[in-house]
Amino acid sequence: MTNAVGLHARPAALFVKTARQFPATTIRVGRDGRDADARSIIGILTLEVMQGTPITISTEGPDAEAALTAMVAIVEAGLGEP
Repeated sequence: MTNAVGLHARPAALFVKTARQFPATTIRVGRDGRDADARSIIGILTLEVMQGTPITISTEGPDAEAALTAMVAIVEAGLGEP
């Protein structure tokens, strides 16, 4: 995670909004052996992802490649945060 505040409410909402663009694809985000549905803001927030925390994003389904590309792109762009 590169943005200064990690996945707090505002960036988590953008993360979830992006994941929901791929309704037929399962998208999971993980940290330290735990994972959550990328469409669940509560699930994302419970991962407690801070700046510098490595995360994994996995996708499965008909749009898996496009979903993974989109999710990685928003994370690398800082999720709308500096």
